[in-house]
Amino acid sequence: MNRTSILLGLIGEDISLSRTPAMHEAEGLAQGAATVYRRIDTLTTRAGNRSLKELLDAARATGFNGLNITHPYKQEILPLLDEVSEQASQLGAVNTVVIDEEGKTTGHNTDVTGFARGLEEGLPDATMTTVVQVGAGGVGNAVAYSLVTHGVEQLKVADLDPTRAEALARDINTAIGRDAVIGVDARGVEEHIAAADGVVNATPMGMLAHPGTAFDTSCLTPQHWVGDVVYMPIETELLVTARELGCRTLDGTRMAIHQAVDAFRLFTGLEPDVERMREAFLSS
Repeated sequence: MNRTSILLGLIGEDISLSRTPAMHEAEGLAQGAATVYRRIDTLTTRAGNRSLKELLDAARATGFNGLNITHPYKQEILPLLDEVSEQASQLGAVNTVVIDEEGKTTGHNTDVTGFARGLEEGLPDATMTTVVQVGAGGVGNAVAYSLVTHGVEQLKVADLDPTRAEALARDINTAIGRDAVIGVDARGVEEHIAAADGVVNATPMGMLAHPGTAFDTSCLTPQHWVGDVVYMPIETELLVTARELGCRTLDGTRMAIHQAVDAFRLFTGLEPDVERMREAFLSS
């Protein structure tokens, strides 16, 4: 690819507050390439009047090097791509699309690698025998796959819709070839958490628009570790409470930063500087 300039974009709904553009633009510039990263928000009139296929075709025709894909298009994008990585295909979700010089599109899932790298970085020696994940939607598949392929022996996925949790469990178990995931009802999840080594919040609870916690935190003890995928705010109520109780914690910034790091590498073939992208994320 032409490394003197990089053109990237993010397709999704309500993405005006995304910090991803700042990370990619700062890293590209630091690597000597003029970088433009466009938000393609389908809640706006310009993008909203176009189908996902039309948006993808426009990106190919105008020379984009790649796209990030977020809610609600991570599944819908799959049949529109020329190729999909094995991991993304197994999960049925793509968040990164690389577009080569001929316009060929290849889908990847850096949510998986991003969470895994954050887990290794933030909780390198945490006990992972039994873990509970609260939330089976959104990034739930990626987080669950990361957990059971990075040390978790048994993962209980809890959701207010038990059928959704059970479907996620079936998908992940099929993908990894073992029965490591069990779907459970989120009502009464505290009992499961109390008996586990750690818990990850994979719901929107804790975001500015969804204050509070996804479960009753009185079930936590200092022996638990607690992770959160929410990063706006970084200090969610769950993490603040968990630390007050003596728990080790993993905030959502690590996944957000590392998924962008991995995507930048795929988009450009360049090796990104993690700390530089972290600084751009935190200052944006």
